[in-house]
Amino acid sequence: MKMARPGPVGQRQWTPLTATNAGLAFGLELAMLAALCYWGFRTGSTPVIRLLLGIGAPALAATVWGLFLAAGGPKFRQPLGVEIALKVLVLETAALALHASGRSTLAVVFAVLAVVSVAVEYTAN
Repeated sequence: MKMARPGPVGQRQWTPLTATNAGLAFGLELAMLAALCYWGFRTGSTPVIRLLLGIGAPALAATVWGLFLAAGGPKFRQPLGVEIALKVLVLETAALALHASGRSTLAVVFAVLAVVSVAVEYTAN
């Protein structure tokens, strides 16, 4: 089976690399939500602001992901270049959140894994 287009949607030819990357991608998506939640609860100056950021930032990321980037088929399909750029941008906000929270090493690891995962996702057959 060949895919209709690169990325998570279509008739993917599953190989050990693509299967491993799918697991990594899912883990990164969950880690992104956790990182944004962590950042939000540590950033706010008052408990109300912390609560809003801690819930709102991951909710916003999940909404964007669901509408434009979901692996099962997004609601609003974007041109391939826009899809790739948006995926990297959303994932890298988690790396920035980790860095802003004082977790710089973890931020670098996350950023590198995110770029590698997206690159494999859109280039591996």
